[in-house]
Amino acid sequence: MCRLLPELQGQIIVKNRALIIILSSLILASSLGVVSGCGKAVKTGKSIVVTYSVLGSVVRDLVGDAAVVTVSIPNGQDPHDWEPSARDIETINNADLVVENGLGLEGGLEKTLTQAKNGGVKFFTAADQIAVRHVGQGEGIPSGDPDQVIGAPDPHLWMDPLTMSDVVTALAPVLKDILQIDVSARALDLENRLTSLNSELARIIGQIPQAERKLVTGHESMGYFAQRYGFKLVGVIVPSLSSQAEVSAADLAALKQAILDNNVKAIFTELGTSPVVAKAIGDETGVKVVELTTHVIPSDGSYFTFMRGVADTITTA
Repeated sequence: MCRLLPELQGQIIVKNRALIIILSSLILASSLGVVSGCGKAVKTGKSIVVTYSVLGSVVRDLVGDAAVVTVSIPNGQDPHDWEPSARDIETINNADLVVENGLGLEGGLEKTLTQAKNGGVKFFTAADQIAVRHVGQGEGIPSGDPDQVIGAPDPHLWMDPLTMSDVVTALAPVLKDILQIDVSARALDLENRLTSLNSELARIIGQIPQAERKLVTGHESMGYFAQRYGFKLVGVIVPSLSSQAEVSAADLAALKQAILDNNVKAIFTELGTSPVVAKAIGDETGVKVVELTTHVIPSDGSYFTFMRGVADTITTA
């Protein structure tokens, strides 16, 4: 075998290394979804940021593979107090569209969302597209919290599948207008599935006699569900639409009395509810305490599984 001159060997090694670097750079750019043109990184594909996991599940179902959907608030985190990192803020500011719940749900994100809006990022607010439910007479327990007064708007709109269908109906044309994504066929299919889900949940809830449809929950999150399926909201452990409100001794005393007066069968705790307080109320009233998942999407990522789980848990308890 002939041997290369040392000078030639060096040139080949240098050229091979340069080739490897170039190929590595192209692979990295591809994996990040960008291509280089005229010295500037350009995004390929559309990006949608959804603030909250339950809403994000429905948006992903609607969009499919037509865009990349990212959820800001991690699944299982309380949306009322979660705050974004620098990377989360950057993702929101670079989004082609941000889908938010609205009505103060995303408390820790409000500053970031406002700055993004002021910076020209396009927004879709789900609460602007629905018939907003307001706190009614006799709901919950008396408190000085401003979002618990009669007439306060309720942000927990995802607890009613027909309300979510209204969101889907309104979002589809926005996606076409802003992102040039036509999801009209997927929207029609999803709307039909949400209508079927509502009928299914009504059948599950139908096992509970009307006189026994009484809810005591962690905080005031079940209003849309109660309104849709004929429940009475007897009281809440945290007397507020936000899980961050303070709980006073007077509030708890009123709740205990309401539980006894209404012959409530179960107390449902949620994300943000103190398990110690819930157990104490259960022990003092003799009512069982049951965990209810009202803010966390299950492992399959499905809104449909989520809502069936809520209905099944309430009916069983």
